[in-house]
Amino acid sequence: MLAGLGRAVRSGWPPGKRQPPVLLGRREGCPPPAPLQVRLGGHAGACGGLEGAAPPSTLVPSDEVTINYRHGLPVITLTLPTRSERCRFPVKPMLTTVGAFLQGVQREDKGIERAEVFATDGSKVSDATLMEVLLMNDFKLVINNTAYSVSPPVKDKLSSEHATEMEDIKSLVHRLFVALHLEEHQIRKERELLQKLDHLKEELLPLEQMKARITDSADAKTSRLLWVGLALMSTQGGALAWLTWWVYSWDIMEPVTYFVTYGSAMAFYAYFVLTKRDYIYPDATDRQFLHYFYQKSKKQHFNVEQYNKLKEDLAEAEESLKRLRQPLHLRLPIQEISDKD
Repeated sequence: MLAGLGRAVRSGWPPGKRQPPVLLGRREGCPPPAPLQVRLGGHAGACGGLEGAAPPSTLVPSDEVTINYRHGLPVITLTLPTRSERCRFPVKPMLTTVGAFLQGVQREDKGIERAEVFATDGSKVSDATLMEVLLMNDFKLVINNTAYSVSPPVKDKLSSEHATEMEDIKSLVHRLFVALHLEEHQIRKERELLQKLDHLKEELLPLEQMKARITDSADAKTSRLLWVGLALMSTQGGALAWLTWWVYSWDIMEPVTYFVTYGSAMAFYAYFVLTKRDYIYPDATDRQFLHYFYQKSKKQHFNVEQYNKLKEDLAEAEESLKRLRQPLHLRLPIQEISDKD
């Protein structure tokens, strides 16, 4: 925005006087600056309140820096110290920052080693400050060892009616832009989502096949473990019954069965201490299945995190495509919506 202002256009001046050329961003001539719009200090006292600023070594002419408004935008005109040329820097107050303006000045003149802006109280103005805020009050511009006390011209404020009219025009332009480019944007967005879906499905295909094999293996191991548990419980019940009726009597086996039951309770409590969950058969089965699944995945180098990330991206893309294809978002007529349904 500030770069590229490198064409010098000389203005006519009375005989016997020489005025440095002015750098313009366009080909028409540069009108002479209005000296009454900026108050400049041309002596060492201009830097007296600047923190860390070296005092200026040269006097500053009264028209060295000017600010005027052209086509509604402020144009800052100053003399580049190394090239001794006048250069115009048009800025967009609501977009340009102080740092961008100073960088543009330094790009125009490589001999500028220091470019800073200070408030009138001597505090440094941040580079992130918008030029719109800076131009509301007086400030001091320091270039190398020269300081300029700048008073921006007062710009007439828009009336409330004019401001409301401008906001209405902006809203109308925005609606026209949306109406003209909505269909193109939706088509482009739908194409991007379809390409993303195809890419995700291609990446998921080998992982889905590997996951299916690992799932079958883990499910088979879990089922075998459940049947082994049932067999052990049946064996325990048969052994206790055989000892009760054929080997010993109930008087002897009663304390044995009590301690077996108490041991089972201790085992369930230990499961709760380790897992912080109650011993519920479906939860215990899922836990064992996941144990076998991750164990098998590690052996076959199956990246579970990558698989989950791709699945989440796929679901998000499908949901975005579904919302994009909704009739209300497409602004279709009611009859066309009914036909689609």
